[in-house]
Amino acid sequence: MFWMVALPAVDGRQYVYRVYAPSDALPADLFWAAFHCHDEGPHPRASDCFDSAEIWHHQLVEQI
Repeated sequence: MFWMVALPAVDGRQYVYRVYAPSDALPADLFWAAFHCHDEGPHPRASDCFDSAEIWHHQLVEQI
C-alpha cells in the first residue's frame, strides 16, 4: 500500500509524493516523509503546515 501526499509550494504549484507505508500509518508521519523528500529536492519551498497537505491512500493492484 502506498499513500499520496500533496504539498502546496510557494510557487503556487502542488507537489505530490508517493509514500510507502502500512494502512495504519499516522497522517503526520506521512506528511513529514513527503515534506523531507521535497525539502531535499530542487523545488521551491513547500508549506510546512500540516493542514495544507492533502493525503489519500492507494492500494497496489496485482495484475494476473
